[in-house]
Parts: sequence; structure tokens; C-alpha cells
Amino acid sequence: MTAFARGAAQTPFGDLTWEMRSVNHRYREVALRLPEELRFAETGFRELISGSLNRGRIDATLRYQPGPAVQGDPEIDTQLISTISEWSDQVRATMPDAQPLRVSEILKWPGVMSTPAVDDDALATAAGDLLGEVLTGLMTSRAREGEGLTRILNERLTAAREILSAFEVQMPEIEQVQRDRMTQRLTDVITQVDADRIEQEVVVLLARSEVSEEIDRLKLHFDDVERTLNKPEPMGRRLDFLMQELNREANTLGSKSSHPEQTNASVNLKVVIEQMREQVQNIE
Repeated sequence: MTAFARGAAQTPFGDLTWEMRSVNHRYREVALRLPEELRFAETGFRELISGSLNRGRIDATLRYQPGPAVQGDPEIDTQLISTISEWSDQVRATMPDAQPLRVSEILKWPGVMSTPAVDDDALATAAGDLLGEVLTGLMTSRAREGEGLTRILNERLTAAREILSAFEVQMPEIEQVQRDRMTQRLTDVITQVDADRIEQEVVVLLARSEVSEEIDRLKLHFDDVERTLNKPEPMGRRLDFLMQELNREANTLGSKSSHPEQTNASVNLKVVIEQMREQVQNIE
């Protein structure tokens, strides 16, 4: 489901800002963008997100602006500078043509300049707490969309039931038309066979086009979809499966058709089921 949430917090180490986006995806896919200072905490952030969201592509971005305490004047290790200078003198004693080190080169030497230390664990904890708050907002937004999708699916489910009910009302007439048509065809072809034999052949042919089982299974799947929509836990994958089953039964209904009304019912059902399937892709 699509959603967006943002949260910011000020800490003794600086300002933290999380932005999260969730878009439709069949599975769960988490993409994190973190500042270098907090890359070590990526696993914990991923576990927190995965524990809250079961489906969708989630893009989460963390921005970190160090505070004044961290941005203070750097400290210079004069002892290390003296050591580097001695090393430079030793090299030039061996290689007189070697150029002396410039100040800028010395200052870039690892360890010569250092910024005030940051408590990494405390910073990661603050970022994790803020992520939990943003996740709550994201889930609230997704829940609102989920309520809307549930209403849409229930409307489509009602439409599918009405199509099936209308077809059931027409079934006796359709079956009689099929019986009359088959009887006439057999009578035209088989002239030397008595009426009982023709009736037996008609019964066999009608049995092959019997769709009561498909109708019963469609009703059961409709009920299962309704029950699933009323459950509080994640339902996307279950609904995916049910959409496949509904489509299969609607296809079978159409493949057994020998009457325009039955064909229309099959086509209309498949249209509504496809509309439902598209919406199901948005549900966790």
C-alpha cells in the first residue's frame, strides 16, 4: 500500500530526520539510505522495519546533521606531527632530493586531526527510537488506505455475487434450451433410435456442461474472501490465492458454455474478479 511518513528529532549529537515511503509490491522489499555515521546500525533498522511491515517496497532515508558539540574545533595531535616530521627528516637524509612535507599534507595524515567523539550506540538508539515513531505514522496511513481498499473489494464482491445470482435464476431456462437443442440435433442425426436412447444421450451431454459445482465453489470462495477481509492480520497473499481460484472457476464456467447468457456471466465475473485482483496487489 502507498503511504508516506516523516519524523525529526534533536539529540545531543545533532539532528536526525527519517523519511519513509511505501509503495505497492507483491513481496517485502526494504531499501535504506543512511549517513556514513550510522551505517553500522543498518541491520537493526532493517529488523525494526521488517517486524512492522509484511508487504510492499519500503524506501527509508535517514539524514543526520551533527550538532555543535560534534562540529567543535578539531584537536591536533602535536606528538604525531613531531613523529611525522622526524620520519620526513630521515627520508630526506637518505634521499636529499625528496621534497619536504607541506602543512596541508601533514594535516591530512590519519590521526593528526580529530573531531570530538560521538557515542555511536546512543546515536543509533536515538535513530532507532525515531524510526519507530515514523513507522507508526506510516502504518496508520497504510491502515487508512486499507480501509478504503476493503470497501472497494466488498463492493466488487457484491457485484460478483449479483452476477452469479442472476445467472442461477436463468439456469433452468438455459438448461431447457440446451436440452431442446441437443434433442433436436440427436433426432436429426439418429433416426433409427428410440426416444429413450435419445434422452440418455441428452442426459450425458448435459452432464458434461453441468456447472453447479463451479457455482458452489464460486460461492465458497466469495465467502472466504469476505472472511479474509474481516481478519485483522495481513491478508494480501491469501487474497492473491483466492483471486486465482475465482478466476479459474469463472474460466471453467465459460468453457462449458453453450448459451450466450452463460458466456456473458462468465465474462462479467472475470471482469469483476480482475478488478478485485488489481486492488489486492495493494493490500498487505
